[in-house]
Amino acid sequence: MSASNTANASATTTVISAKPVILPAPGRGEDLQVRVSAPATGGDLPVLVFSHGFGWSMNGYAPLADYWAANGFVVVQPTHLDSRSIGMPHEDPRFPRIWRIRVEDLVRVLDGLDTVESSVPGLAGRVDRSRIAVAGHSWGAQTASTLLGARVVDADGVPGEDMTDPRVTAGVLLALTGLGDSLTPFAIEHLPFMRPSFDGMNAPALIVAGDHDQSQLSTRGPDWFTDPYTYSPGPKSLLTLYGAEHSLGGIPGYEVAETTDESPARVALLQRLSTAFLRSALSPEDTSWKAAAAALDEDADPLGKVQSK
Repeated sequence: MSASNTANASATTTVISAKPVILPAPGRGEDLQVRVSAPATGGDLPVLVFSHGFGWSMNGYAPLADYWAANGFVVVQPTHLDSRSIGMPHEDPRFPRIWRIRVEDLVRVLDGLDTVESSVPGLAGRVDRSRIAVAGHSWGAQTASTLLGARVVDADGVPGEDMTDPRVTAGVLLALTGLGDSLTPFAIEHLPFMRPSFDGMNAPALIVAGDHDQSQLSTRGPDWFTDPYTYSPGPKSLLTLYGAEHSLGGIPGYEVAETTDESPARVALLQRLSTAFLRSALSPEDTSWKAAAAALDEDADPLGKVQSK
């Protein structure tokens, strides 16, 4: 367990983190490990479950996890089986199902909130389980979107199982890949689950895309990452970050090798706007998102733009 002061708008808020919190996972091959972060004080804290990108773990994405926790969320970060810390080979018989196991990981977190809440000393009784959101980056965004109503299209073009979870009422989807009609041959062969349907993604969500995010998995350009906004029913908002590539300025962590577009200012904007969106989506009377979007629109030299429907 560790405590830290987050250097941002909530710099005076102490964040407490506990890891690893173990959630039993029969049939998974090994139990699920998660990290739990929360402010040291305060009550009625909403829950935010975050799904990491390929290869990462519960230890990544500190710029987001610490910020959200400092701003009043209980942030739960599971380590999926594709994590480099686990080292599961592509030949593992679980790999063809790994996209589904990822979704099951998030559901297991929701089912295990008693354990999650009791894992951090002093957190019990301070969590508002009526307000639950999901978030994710890249593959993690696809994982999170499934609980919001997105579905994987099968080989015959038919949307597969609906895995919407009614406990989840909002989401933040960062660099979520688009439709599967423009996949590269490599993606078609090795990542057949990257064929989403957004027709049933009805829950409020903030889609975040970088206008310089050129994926090697699609023959299209950066507009591919706006598909979740374009093709899902409202209410949705799209935050386009100018100059951002797939790491959106460095959200996996500061000075990490995967970040090719490091920009603390861009990350700070994403921190502020995602937090404002979550507050308003989980508490309809909250006007944080409206104010934050208006402030960006009025900025003389903005780092991005917001569209809503």
